[in-house]
Amino acid sequence: MLAFLSSHQARLGDTARAGILPIATLLLVIFMVLPVPVTVLDIGFIANITIALAVLMVALNAAKPLDFSSFPTVLLFATLLRLALNVASTRVVLVEGHAGPHAAGQVIEAFGNFLIGGDYVVGIFVFTILMIINLVVITKGAGRVSEVTARFTLDAMPGKQMAIDADLNAGLLSPEEAKERRQEVATESDFYGSMDGASKFVKGDAVAGVLILIINILGGMILGIVSHDMAVGDAAQTYVLLAVGDALVAQVPALLLSIAAAAIVTRVASPMDLSGQIGSQFGNPRAWIPVAAILAIIGLLPGMPHFIILPIAAMAGFFAWRMLRRDQAAAAPPPVQTPEQTNHIAWSDVTDGAVLNIEIGYALVPLVDDRKGAPLMQRLTGIRRQLSRELGFVVPLVRVKDNMALAPNAYRIQISGVTLGEDEAWPEDLLALDSGDIDGMVEGKACKDPTFGLDALWISPDKRSEAVVAGYTVVDASTVIATHFNHLVGLGAAELFGMDEAQGLLDNLKERAPQLVEGLTPKPLSLYQVTAICRALLGEGVPLKDFRRLAEAMVQAAADDAANDMERERPLLDAIVDGVRRRIGPLIIQALVPVNMPLPVITLGGDLETLLAEAIEAGAGASHPVEPGLAQKIIASVEEAARPIMAEARRFAIVTSPTARRTLLRLLRPHLPETPVLSFEELPDDKAVEVVAVVGGRPATLPDSEPTETAKDPA
Repeated sequence: MLAFLSSHQARLGDTARAGILPIATLLLVIFMVLPVPVTVLDIGFIANITIALAVLMVALNAAKPLDFSSFPTVLLFATLLRLALNVASTRVVLVEGHAGPHAAGQVIEAFGNFLIGGDYVVGIFVFTILMIINLVVITKGAGRVSEVTARFTLDAMPGKQMAIDADLNAGLLSPEEAKERRQEVATESDFYGSMDGASKFVKGDAVAGVLILIINILGGMILGIVSHDMAVGDAAQTYVLLAVGDALVAQVPALLLSIAAAAIVTRVASPMDLSGQIGSQFGNPRAWIPVAAILAIIGLLPGMPHFIILPIAAMAGFFAWRMLRRDQAAAAPPPVQTPEQTNHIAWSDVTDGAVLNIEIGYALVPLVDDRKGAPLMQRLTGIRRQLSRELGFVVPLVRVKDNMALAPNAYRIQISGVTLGEDEAWPEDLLALDSGDIDGMVEGKACKDPTFGLDALWISPDKRSEAVVAGYTVVDASTVIATHFNHLVGLGAAELFGMDEAQGLLDNLKERAPQLVEGLTPKPLSLYQVTAICRALLGEGVPLKDFRRLAEAMVQAAADDAANDMERERPLLDAIVDGVRRRIGPLIIQALVPVNMPLPVITLGGDLETLLAEAIEAGAGASHPVEPGLAQKIIASVEEAARPIMAEARRFAIVTSPTARRTLLRLLRPHLPETPVLSFEELPDDKAVEVVAVVGGRPATLPDSEPTETAKDPA
């Protein structure tokens, strides 16, 4: 019931807000067409001043012009309100003005008596000065700024759109961020275009104020003399005073809105509001010291008003002194800690919240310096986004920090405090990679590429063209570190995945398939088990991009495992992982080769498969059931068979029986970490394979032979 009432009240509030503007527009028409009581007219004048003040305050507190994007429309309706009040007040002045100043309402009378002292000649001059300030100075200047800004904004719009597309293609922006940036650019263009037209409202309103004043004076005097038999002097005194009071009542809010419009169009984007921005920029003591000195000199000159100038000079000097004290306090070293403070240890002192870390020597600090564009940070951002798309979960933030214990040009890549790789890079030089087809030599420092182990040279930038002509692939230091990071994080993706990431995947899937998530966790699989299965899949090179299909496979595998007593001989999670792999075989294969190409595979001979099966059966439950001598022979034979394929940069897989797959994977992972080990059951029936080598037997198919169809039974 409470929820219903709150939602009903929210709908009523939305309906009320939606109806305010149409009702206000109808009231404007009523003010213009129908006679309005004097009391209502007074309320309208006060409301007009209130709205003008509110608009001015919002404009002054906006950090950037788009923070008040509704200003052109607000300016339109505020101008219409003022003109409607002018029409209503003109009717009252002309009809009831002969009765005296009080006949047009208390507000007009107050402005006529208080602001101009009851002297209509003074009122005319005051009104004229306000018109000059509003029309000639503020409105004209704001209109010119609006016109120029609108033109420049429209001219810059294609370049801004291209810059957003370039950042999106470089991986610096997500599609959602790029969409938001494009919307902001379009809104900015619309805003300044609207402001160019809205400035004409203010100018037209100022001109209308002059015309209405003239009409009120002439019309009032004619009516007073002809219709009410008033003397010329009395008619002038009465009607001119009312007309000027009415004009001033309208001109004050018009002046406030003109100031607001000028403040908006001349505003420069800043994280602070206008007062904060001006205060921060006037907070320089070096500007106030000369001001205080010059005022003091002027104040000491004969004939000057000493008691006015010298106190102001003293105030300027006081401001300068306070600002100097503030700057000195900011630049002072931190206070010495007491023994109690020194002995205090916080959690932040003993833990590092970053999972991914890159430690760099001091010579590599320019790669992360914002003043030099921070090229390494930009590349790491793009790599994080690309890895997140490939792996299927959000890769954590990367923390880059300097480590004085490292060599100046050294860097170290860590996951959860474990160092995965380290090498050296020279930020001012370029790395020339030997692509295998080099025609000529280039002078440089010989090294090995940290990612792929290729022969390479660190060369100076002036030798770039020479190296490219010679056939080298040339990259900068930030690309070297980022590529190495990409490679190592791809291999260690399982270490980045935890229960929080698993819960994130489940929450995201629950929005699209709630019943599937309810059927997966907490029963039959707990969150911990789901996490362990996902980590096992990542460790075997299987991404989590299609998590819905993976979740369905987990549910099916868990159900099959519960119904099959034979599966209980193996650990539950291993059995579920193998069951999931069988069901997502096509996903695994498509990450290796295109759909229309055969899969290159290395298989084991029949005798070797038998030996493996016997060893696994004899050492049931052991992590490494294979005898060390046999294991070394298998590793050496597989590496020898894989070497020609790897030299051609071709992706391939090792295929064995379901029983031997996990054991063979543990044997080969330290030596061939990027090579997947599949079982025969994971190969789709319609996928052609190319057997490039048979370990422990005669090759079944040469590399240039016709591909064969998958054999589901290894026998």
